[in-house]
Parts: sequence; structure tokens; C-alpha cells
Amino acid sequence: MKKLFDELSYSVSKITTQKYSTSFSLGILALKPNIRNAIYSIYGYVRLADEIVDSFHGYNKEKLLSRLKKETEHAIEEKISLNPILQSFQETVNKYQIDYALINQFLHSMEMDLNKIEYNSELYKEYIFGSAEVVGLMCLQVFVEGDKNQYQELKPYAMKLGSAFQKINFLRDLKEDYQLLGRSYFPNLNMAVFDNSVKYKIEREIEDEFNEALIGIKKLPNSSRFGVYLAYKYYISLFNKIKKKTSNQILNQRTRVPNFIKIFVAFKSYVRYKTAFL
Repeated sequence: MKKLFDELSYSVSKITTQKYSTSFSLGILALKPNIRNAIYSIYGYVRLADEIVDSFHGYNKEKLLSRLKKETEHAIEEKISLNPILQSFQETVNKYQIDYALINQFLHSMEMDLNKIEYNSELYKEYIFGSAEVVGLMCLQVFVEGDKNQYQELKPYAMKLGSAFQKINFLRDLKEDYQLLGRSYFPNLNMAVFDNSVKYKIEREIEDEFNEALIGIKKLPNSSRFGVYLAYKYYISLFNKIKKKTSNQILNQRTRVPNFIKIFVAFKSYVRYKTAFL
């Protein structure tokens, strides 16, 4: 009967992904079926932790995050959890031998969000590593299915892609992060002087990381290459919209890509992929 509970657990993680991210949901659909559930479970877990620090206002966030951390440890060690998202996540962690240090680093970055921090370059890198790069590395461990040599080869590229995604998220969510949550992740940045030159500098960093990440995407196994490429192209389309906006517009309006544009991007990406443009 546990099989039914496992199926339910992966379904909850899948629904969570679909509810929160159209882009990642479509990207996961482009993966081979045998690894989709594992990626849903990773996204569902990181979304759960992210919701604690971003949305559960009026509750003791520190206590909730601490409880999640303990429950995560117990679930992985005992190979069972009554929380469906944790259940699917621990199954994935144990099946693909995902390094617990990555999970711990991710939770550390979530803990950083509980406090108002003035980010310098070192703290900025630390936060991005834990909040985004290690998530990419967890997914990479699924993609390579235990091949340690391939993991080590692709690790730097996965980290660059995760970093680029996160920096785009920072720009997209700048208004909400700063005005509602009181956060500004960019190092040594006075929001009063966030202008086009500062925005351009950040965009150059993202472009460099995207260019490097694409090298690694081309080296991924067939089971994951197109799915990751599609997520990459979705973020490129979001990035292009952000680049067209002024710093003032970024500060006052969240940038979005409509679903019909995402479907068009998916079609174009598939054609390019199939015609060996990648």
C-alpha cells in the first residue's frame, strides 16, 4: 500500500510545481518521464521552504523553518515522512544519493532570509550558492543518475545556470522584495540609487553566466538536455523583457512573460533543438 502513498506524494509535489511555476512545469515535461518525478520533488521541497520565509507572515517563521529542517533530517534518515512533499523529496534524495550538504546549504540561505542583511559581495555569493546553485546541483545529481565523473564535469555549468536564474529572479522581484519584505540582495546597493548603470552591470553578469551555462547544457544526458534548455530559453525570454525596461520600471512593476509567449518559446526551442541549432 505504500506505493499509493508514494504516488500521492509525487502528485502533491507535481501540483505544487504547476501551481507556482509555469516555466519549470513545462521544462520538466520536456524531461524523460523516468526523471520527472524526482525533479518535481526537488522543486516542491524548495518551494515549501521558500514559502515559509516569503509568505507565512504572522507566524513564527524561524520556528517553522527549524521544524522543517529537523523533519527533513528525520525523513531522509528514516526513509519515510507523513508530509507528502517531504516523502517524495526523501525518496529522491535516497534514490539518487543527493549530498545532504547541498540541502543544508539551501536551508542556510533560507535562514538568511529571516533576517535583514546588508549584503556585501561575500554574503551575496553565499546566498546565491545556497538558494539557487545547490538546487541546480541537486537536479544535476538526478540528471547524471550516479555518474560521479559526469557530475564533476557539469557541476560548474549547473552552478552558473542556477546563479543566472536567481539574479533574474532578483531583478523581476525587486519591487516586492524591497517594498514588502525589506530585502535587497545585490551587494552594497543603496536602493535609492538603483539606476540604469547599476541594472546594466547586473545584466552583464547574467549574460556571462548564461553563455557559460549553455556549454554545460549541451553536455547533459539526452534524458534532461532539452528540458534544461527549455527552462534556459524561458528565462532568456524573461531576461530580454527585463533588459528593455528602465531601472525605474523594474522598481515599480514585476516583469512577467504571458503563458502564450511561453508556449511560443517552447515551440521555437523544440525546432532549434531538433535541427541541431543547440
